[in-house]
Amino acid sequence: MDKNYHAKNGNALYIINILKKYSDAEHKLSVLEIIKYIEDIYGVKNDRRTIERNIELLKEKLDYDIDISKVGNKNYYYLINNPDIDFEPGEIRAIIDTFSYATFIPKKISQEIIMKCQNMQNIYENKKLKDYQIYSNHIKTNNMEIIKNIEDINNAIYQKKQISFAYYKYDLNPTLKNVQVGKFKVSPYTIIYSIQELYLIALKEEEKKLKKFRLDRMKNIELLEEKVISKVRKADIDAIVKASISMYGGVGEEIEVLCDNALLDNVIEVFGKDIKITKYDANHFKLIMNKDLEGFKYYLLRNIEFIKIIKPQKLKEEIASILKNYLAK
Repeated sequence: MDKNYHAKNGNALYIINILKKYSDAEHKLSVLEIIKYIEDIYGVKNDRRTIERNIELLKEKLDYDIDISKVGNKNYYYLINNPDIDFEPGEIRAIIDTFSYATFIPKKISQEIIMKCQNMQNIYENKKLKDYQIYSNHIKTNNMEIIKNIEDINNAIYQKKQISFAYYKYDLNPTLKNVQVGKFKVSPYTIIYSIQELYLIALKEEEKKLKKFRLDRMKNIELLEEKVISKVRKADIDAIVKASISMYGGVGEEIEVLCDNALLDNVIEVFGKDIKITKYDANHFKLIMNKDLEGFKYYLLRNIEFIKIIKPQKLKEEIASILKNYLAK
């Protein structure tokens, strides 16, 4: 088939692409404008009847919601977003903000994702992002394998296969680079998001204990032929997620503390709503929850002037010992 055949039969696709990128309710396009855009961008000439016939095809046969307005003796067109498949401008902005500030995504990959998001909306919405700035002092990961890690782990979970990987952490070295601290072989179960980081919840078969691994610290993931052996209940995963604070994922223990009212919003944001809060007096509330003591200890030390421990006693004694040793220095 010759080139002209393909050009003519591409007209419907050209029209959709033009309407998606250059039209909205405030910027409707005439047939002549559509013809000019197609010729300028795709190098294909069209006439009015061809454009109008293809717009009818798109509306009647392919169910595109194209608005037609008549001004004088001219028709003007714009493509109405399909709420089932098209993102709203606010949704696009939310995605862009998420990947701009997410520390678990390298800067280069964030920029590529943002560009893809911008390609999904028209030029008028993109103009609003012309002066977009990122204001953050958080360090983004430099692990370019993060997206591949997500794909490999999802494949392993789907195939019920074990994986192996190298694990990296910061070490005391002048270059401030991650160094490999071990190689692990685990059965993967799910990926969770916690405190701006992605974690793999997995089990080392020989230990029979669920652990959390940060995805941005994992490299060289290999899917093994060995199948996942242990069955983990959803309740077991829920328990480790609910008990964990930040990257700590131990077994939950009952914690009871008095907190200054100023901490209320922060407590709910950090620990979620699966906690018990009751008014204690005009300035304090009582907080009861099941959480990992190791993780809560660090939260407590950051907010020591606002929190009084009621129980467990061992936590109270450990905090007292830490403060005593610190003051003795």
